[in-house]
Amino acid sequence: MEFKNKVVLITGAASGIGKAAAIAFAKEGAKVLVSDRNSNAGEATVTEITSQGGTAAFLQADVAVFAEVEQLVQQTVDRYGKIDIAINNAGIAGHSAKTADYPIDDFEKVMQVNTAGVFYGMKAQLPQMVKQGKGVIINTASIAGLKGLPNSIAYTASKHAVVGMTKTTAMEYGKQNIRVNAICPVFTVTPLFNPDTIEKMAPGIPEKLKANVPMKRFAEVQEQVDAMLWLASDKASFVTGVAFPVDGGLTA
Repeated sequence: MEFKNKVVLITGAASGIGKAAAIAFAKEGAKVLVSDRNSNAGEATVTEITSQGGTAAFLQADVAVFAEVEQLVQQTVDRYGKIDIAINNAGIAGHSAKTADYPIDDFEKVMQVNTAGVFYGMKAQLPQMVKQGKGVIINTASIAGLKGLPNSIAYTASKHAVVGMTKTTAMEYGKQNIRVNAICPVFTVTPLFNPDTIEKMAPGIPEKLKANVPMKRFAEVQEQVDAMLWLASDKASFVTGVAFPVDGGLTA
């Protein structure tokens, strides 16, 4: 097992990519700390893992509140003794509108969750990893962290910030054997991005989005998770500071 006895902390792990990552790491032998604001869905993720023989626990936390992130990290260490891998995955999409029409309150909310949430995570995780003498951090960014995304000024700004913070932190902590990378997914089929549902609400939009991807399809959740597994593994031992696109060539 690739991650036997490793401790993996994942935020936003109650659904989508975060949930799939939690299940995948547990299958590879990791002890997984599942965190999310949604306690019912988070507990369901833990139940799914433990029913398959894996090890997991749930802790509720809002990544937009630093005190809760601090507590989350401390509780993880109290329970499992360390944090080998931290995946700062929690995020929201926000409103869809042109920049001049974008609601200020919504902009601030997206930045608080997506940008401050990742900063808070790293700020709380890094001292523990420095103490351990090693660690891996993976931040979930987006193709919107590498290029513009019309009608999504807040999301685009927040994910560009995640990429920048990832690169800066990687440069700061490389000498302490801590690797920090970001994953940049393209449109990935999850409960939050369901092409069939989108088609019913806005006919033709899924095909337009798909047409922009050179591979002419959307990503599957497991494809994003496989990238996370590789970045977290010793196979990527000399990889840090990377904004890794898993996008079917969209940002090529």
